[in-house]
Formats: sequence, C-alpha cells, structure tokens
Amino acid sequence: MRWGDMDAYGHINNVQIVRILEEARIAAFGPPRGSGLPGIEPSVPLFNEVPEGTLALVVEHKIRYVKTLEYRNVPAVVQLWIGAVKGASFDIHYLVQDPATREDCVRATSHLAFVDEATGRVLRLTPEQKEKLSPFMAAQ
Repeated sequence: MRWGDMDAYGHINNVQIVRILEEARIAAFGPPRGSGLPGIEPSVPLFNEVPEGTLALVVEHKIRYVKTLEYRNVPAVVQLWIGAVKGASFDIHYLVQDPATREDCVRATSHLAFVDEATGRVLRLTPEQKEKLSPFMAAQ
C-alpha cells in the first residue's frame, strides 16, 4: 500500500483497490505483451504468451467491500485463484486481507477474455491456456 492510496478517512480508496487487484493479476499471470521490459517471472506466464495482436481484456469487475482496508506501510495480502473457465473467457477471484490482522477486507472477481486487436472479436481459449489455468482453479 502506498501513502497516496489512502483517502480522507484513512482507508485505501476504492479506485486504488482496483489497482491492487490489477497488480496481483499481473504478478500472477505476467504483463501483457509489449508492456516494457521483463520483470519477475509470473506464476503462470499467460498474458505475455498470447499471440501478437491478441489483447487480454477485463470484461467486468465485481467488488464487495467487506471491511475497510486501513492504510499500513506494508503490502496488502492478496489471494488469487481461477474460477469459471468458459470457452472464450475466465474469472479471476481475489481476496484482499489486512496485512496486520489478516481480516478479509475485499472479495472481488474479474471476468477476462482474449480479443483479436484487428477485428475486436473475442477469441476462444486454447487448450494450452486452459491447461495453464487449471492448477489455480478452486475446487468446484
């Protein structure tokens, strides 16, 4: 968490929560292709291994603020797992916890799809992409 993430109430601002989710997603799955120099190898190199001209896009976010996340000068704890994997999209689930108390503060889901940059059409997930996601799926 950064000092600038805090709102006037001393909580992490809701816009910054979406950024925390983004950072967790990129840490787990890698940055999109062409977004700068490589960094730490992600757990699942998914986004940076899509074919040229393919975009990994967020279709929808759902966020439930369970408890306010107070500013602390340490990183929040974010658990991340894969939910539903469909033919052309998948869900990433998040649990954001207070780093000091480990209390649940935010439960969220991002629905993602791969899109052809030239046509704007949604692309079906390949068997290889589904295979990369499967170890991170929650028990159904």
